[in-house]
Amino acid sequence: MKPAIRIALPALCLALLLGACGSSPRTNHYLLSAHEAPVPGGQTPSLGIGPIEIPQYLNRNALVYQRDGNQLQVSAQDRWAEPLGDGIQRVLAINLAGLLDTGDISYFPWHARRSPDFGVQVTVLNLDASDRQARLVAEWLVYAGSTDTPVARRISELRQDLPAGALSPAQIAPAYSVLLYRLSEIIAGEIRAARSAP
Repeated sequence: MKPAIRIALPALCLALLLGACGSSPRTNHYLLSAHEAPVPGGQTPSLGIGPIEIPQYLNRNALVYQRDGNQLQVSAQDRWAEPLGDGIQRVLAINLAGLLDTGDISYFPWHARRSPDFGVQVTVLNLDASDRQARLVAEWLVYAGSTDTPVARRISELRQDLPAGALSPAQIAPAYSVLLYRLSEIIAGEIRAARSAP
């Protein structure tokens, strides 16, 4: 092989490789957001958030949403900026801190000698979005941290209407954030009731 061809062939391959990399589609990253609230001023009640469990089909970086019937769309270009379970835990913690005016928040697992006043466990049974609405179905448990005695346990189903037309991945994170705030309001109400009970 001539020296000129030996030099030109690798250079051509490198140029093709770099050209292919430059044409890959842009990746979008999305983050769940907590409801805006003043920074909590109190330290009671202390709250322990977690564990948070999500279905395996949601346990991935890519956004997953419903198409037709039982079909799911796994987006190649639209991703969560953090693991979805971690995002749900973070948003619930911030929301509950604001709703209950407490800065004393722990994430599961916490130290055995420092049990919170109330623990909150959430199992997400369904979290999806379609062309018409976003939907959250979650089983949740509030319990007394010192004794593990259940205070309230329920399955909540919440829906959030989406703008008319084809679903855009950019609509999913804001809609899920609204659903998580509404779930936080329900859980905070049970904690308030437990604190005021004789």
